[in-house]
Formats: sequence, structure tokens, C-alpha cells
Amino acid sequence: MSLAPTLTTADAVPEVRHLTTADLTAALRKGLDDFKLMPTYLVLLTLIYPVVGLIAARAAQGTDVVPLIFPLVSGFALVGPLAAVGLYELSRRREAGLDTRWTHVFDVLKAKSLGTIAGLGVILAILFAAWLASALAIQRWAMGPGSMGDIDTFLANVFGTAGGIRLIVVGNLVGFVFAAVTLAIASFSFPLALDRDVSLPTAVMTSVRVTVANPVTMALWGLIVVGGLILGALPALVGLAIVMPILGHATWHLYRRAVV
Repeated sequence: MSLAPTLTTADAVPEVRHLTTADLTAALRKGLDDFKLMPTYLVLLTLIYPVVGLIAARAAQGTDVVPLIFPLVSGFALVGPLAAVGLYELSRRREAGLDTRWTHVFDVLKAKSLGTIAGLGVILAILFAAWLASALAIQRWAMGPGSMGDIDTFLANVFGTAGGIRLIVVGNLVGFVFAAVTLAIASFSFPLALDRDVSLPTAVMTSVRVTVANPVTMALWGLIVVGGLILGALPALVGLAIVMPILGHATWHLYRRAVV
């Protein structure tokens, strides 16, 4: 169902469709099919995601960066759409009946809207940095600088003090805002920029319009993404090497259902 007339300008904002839970199910099913077709090298491509998280956590041991371990790991979801661009390209090629060898992930560098993709990446990087700064500020406000130390001391302060409860509540609320903004501006802007020659404002506007037109369905999609990332992170983050490519492929297929 079209929710807006097609514009006639050179950089027209595409029409968007109404999404249902059936669309989410179909997108996830197709994402899993893509992963089954090319699992080995996709795992290798996305292993950098959990590896970087483990390195960051290890580097934070016994330093003032301990409070940032959780924000670092959870914040990776903010840059997930950028990390998944290569997966979108492989799904696009498979859909078009083209070769899907792993080397084609680098075809992203040939995209007509490469500048738009780069601009979107900068936006996500800024959001990621802002989230880390906010998380550290909240920690200092809620618990004070004396709460820092090794991981055991910090966790004891988080779960055993009133300041720790404030940190959990306020930190999660602020994190939700960052996640909601990222979901709105990045869910479909990256696939659109890969698929068509569009400007940065058009890519962002289209993604936001899909989200605004489908608030309940997109909220459910956000919960699926967050839930998948949490499950993938539980086994020392290694499960993300499987969850990430499935969600990445599924996002491409959801984009194809959401944008005319």
C-alpha cells in the first residue's frame, strides 16, 4: 500500500509500504536462507564484530574504562547497519541471480551512492561516540568517580548501591533513545543507498518515513534485532558472528518489502 505520492524531482523520496509481522517473518526466513547459502566466509567477515568487543573489554580490565565495557558492547548495535553493508550487497546479488562470491562484498565501493553510504557511516560514528560520552557522564553522575576500579568492584557498586540502580535505569533510558534514533535513520537508508543513486537526505528521510508509517512493526523489528544481539553476545560475543549476518541479510529483504 502506497503511503505517499511519488515525487517528480531528480532525487525523489521513494514511496513506502505498510509492513506487517508477516513481512518480518518473511525477511528473517530469507535472511536465514542467504546465510545457509554462504555461511563460512560470512562468519569470518563478521567475526571482527565480537573480536573487537572482546579486545575492548580486555583492554578495559583494571582501568578507568571499565564502566564503558557495557556501553562499548551494546553500542556496536549503533554501527551495525554500516558493518552489514557488504551483506546487503551479497543479498542483492543473490536476488538478482548474480555471482555471490565473498569478494563481491567490496563491490560496495563501486556503489553510485558511495558518498551517501560514507555520510551515513559518519553519522553512526558520531552517534556511537555520543553514546559513549553520555554513558560515562551518566555513570559519573549516578555513582561518582569513586565507583571505578576493577570489574568486580564496579559490578558490586552497580548492583549493590542506590547509585547503581540510577545508572541502570537512566542509562537504559538514554540507550533506548540512541537505539530508536539509529533504527529510524539507518534501518533502510543503507540498503537504499546501495540499491539506488540517492542523496544522504533522501536516504535518511526514506528510512524515517518507513519507521513513522510502521511504528508498531518497526518497534517489533527493533526488539528482534536487540534480542538477537543479546543472545549472540551471551556466549562470549562469538554468537554475534552468526546473528549479525542473518540480521544483515534479513534487513535487505525487509527493505525490499518496505520501499517501492
